[in-house]
Amino acid sequence: MYFPINVVKFGFAGRLNGLISGGKQWLSIGILLVSDYFAVVAALVSAEYCVYYFAGEVSNNLLLPVNYPYLYFIISAVYLAFLIYAGMYVKRLPFAKCVGIFFGISGYVSVLMVVLGYFAGELDSAARLFVAAAWLLSCVNVTLCRYIMKRLLVKSSLWQKPVVIVGAGKTAELLANRFSTEEGWGYVIRGLVEDNLEKSSLVKKYPCLGGFTQVEQIVIDSKVKEVIVAAPGLNREKLIDLVWRIQPYVSNVTIIPDLFGVPLSNMEVETLINERVVMLRVKNNLAFFHNKIIKKAFDLVAVITVFPVILIIILILMAIVKLDSKGTALYIGTRLGQKGKLFSCYKLRTMYENSDMRMADYFNSHPLAWKEWRKYSKLKEYDPRVTKVGKWLRKASLDELPQIFNVLRGEMSLVGPRPYLLCELEQMGFQARTILETVPGITGLWQVSGRNEIDFKGRLQMDSWYVRNWSVWQDIILLFKTMGVWLGRKGAY
Repeated sequence: MYFPINVVKFGFAGRLNGLISGGKQWLSIGILLVSDYFAVVAALVSAEYCVYYFAGEVSNNLLLPVNYPYLYFIISAVYLAFLIYAGMYVKRLPFAKCVGIFFGISGYVSVLMVVLGYFAGELDSAARLFVAAAWLLSCVNVTLCRYIMKRLLVKSSLWQKPVVIVGAGKTAELLANRFSTEEGWGYVIRGLVEDNLEKSSLVKKYPCLGGFTQVEQIVIDSKVKEVIVAAPGLNREKLIDLVWRIQPYVSNVTIIPDLFGVPLSNMEVETLINERVVMLRVKNNLAFFHNKIIKKAFDLVAVITVFPVILIIILILMAIVKLDSKGTALYIGTRLGQKGKLFSCYKLRTMYENSDMRMADYFNSHPLAWKEWRKYSKLKEYDPRVTKVGKWLRKASLDELPQIFNVLRGEMSLVGPRPYLLCELEQMGFQARTILETVPGITGLWQVSGRNEIDFKGRLQMDSWYVRNWSVWQDIILLFKTMGVWLGRKGAY
């Protein structure tokens, strides 16, 4: 039987390349397994010492001596089994999503320990404290170890995965930018396959290996085992043809469909084998009652924990506001709440009492400022209404601290959509129904993604995306990102 010479060469080179890459993959998996094992054991031992330090007692049941085999093998093995089942040794995921999975697995293992202790009738107070400490410490330890090990493995080329991207348009640019910022993914772009390079900026960073007609030879010569088709503009026939031509020479072909703007993080995929149809189901997460209860419980626990410290800070800032200018220390504005219900939103006063008159006079003499106000509902350079202390409060994002009282009253959340004005309801259009499905938040997706530098339409899109894709872990990530934005004061004015 006749085989083209390039296919014969590919067979030998491909097998050799596959053995090398496969060996690296198994070595990296082994290293991650060992590091995860020691991270879990260290967490369990640390949890035991924490209980002894804070409670001054030791349980003979679940709280075990550090040299007991159960501590080293069974609990750790269960944890690793969960990690293996979740695909954490083969999948390449964004770091934030990995942390969410670690958090959940730590919870599952802790619940398992509680259940075993309950049925054994030996779950004393020290053991319960041990389980709680083990949950937190195992999540922290595994996260830190993974963060360090992934970067060491990437540096040593063990976790690197070379890819060829078919397409060099906007989609490919987004993909390449994400690969460069998420080092833990380990993707290394070997080159691009594209027919039209005139409008692409990627060709300045990565080599163009050829056009769509040469894709098979390009894949063979590059010796990659994964190809990403990032050309959503291709028609159906060309896309199917590309996939069929590429697939025999690689392990995986990843296709990026034209679904930008569609909420994807909670998407479910179903297939109809006989009809060869793929169905994508998109949920609206905060439309479900149980998710609303979970979100409210998370808010209450978090707020009650930090309330004493926040209250002292608010009282000090109120005194500073009073000393700076005439008027009340608090500003109470009317905002749109859940289901469009109006509520009183608390903020520290940052404006003069006659702010409307000041603004009108300023717009009369500065028409460009009026255009800026119409687009962003903010003024970047100078706002005549804002006091000296108010400008500092806004820059430091401290003027919104009193909204913690709105959270306690159930009118707001720590994380959520922007609290919109009644006069903005008409501008919100069809997205108002989704956004007003939940309570607004003190911080949210738009605040950590550019804040006041994002126009009104962009805020609506982000808030809609947040509601549809909500999760507890996403709220935790956004709270941490808010701290980063606050420290950097990005987009605040």
